[in-house]
Amino acid sequence: MKIDMNWLGQLLGSEWEISPAGGATGDAYYAEHNGQQLFLKRNSSPFLAVLSAEGIVPKLVWTKRMENGDVITAQHWLKGRELKPKDMNSQAVAEMLRKIHSSKELLDMLKRLGKQPFQPNSVITQLKQFIQARQYPIPQLDQALLYLEHHLDDVQSGEKVVCHCDVNHNNWLLTDQNQLYLIDWDGAMIADPAIDLGPLLYHYVEEREWGSWLERYGSSLTDNLRLRMAWYVLAEKAMTTLWQEAKGNQEGFHQGLEQLHALMKRLAGAS
Repeated sequence: MKIDMNWLGQLLGSEWEISPAGGATGDAYYAEHNGQQLFLKRNSSPFLAVLSAEGIVPKLVWTKRMENGDVITAQHWLKGRELKPKDMNSQAVAEMLRKIHSSKELLDMLKRLGKQPFQPNSVITQLKQFIQARQYPIPQLDQALLYLEHHLDDVQSGEKVVCHCDVNHNNWLLTDQNQLYLIDWDGAMIADPAIDLGPLLYHYVEEREWGSWLERYGSSLTDNLRLRMAWYVLAEKAMTTLWQEAKGNQEGFHQGLEQLHALMKRLAGAS
């Protein structure tokens, strides 16, 4: 259900100009009045308040409950830009991710909200279900599943932190005042930090620079971390490839298979 814009106008006042902010759910809006800009969203998680207090997302201005029970949150809408792929190798990104992964406040809040730590074997269960439902085998998927099963014990990391789980460059906002934020927290989980580190390093940072990036993050490139990152990157690619097929996107499906093949070759060469 979308937010009733008329009701929003009554909530804010008729002097506010309100417009949809886009997105698949239709639950987000911009509001502007006298140079003040707000980003409004319906039924955001209570997690947003802690993210705001920690300076990880733009400041939460207010939270109000509507007559139908919906909760509307308003954040400062800040002028800025998404990060570009080359920006992901920056000190600021490494420091922000370290701040998130080491935050006890974020972890405590997700636990209070009932989040259970992510278990990597659940990925294997899902993949098996997808693959077994197919009418014919796909070698790339079978090889990926074999690798994931073989190394499952190696990714049972004792370290579980708050992970964003979609650190794509489009989810980073750099404001005109040079303040960095990580937005769109709907998929956050308690999990191995390699879930965030793997996709970021594989997609944005040359492998020869992984060690120096991780130093800025506050860690080191151990063999175990390298394996865990590879495991989660491979799992993500296998799942997204199958999702592309399920959506009927044959082009995306075949591209995914090519990327899976290249990734398996890379992992074979590193072993």
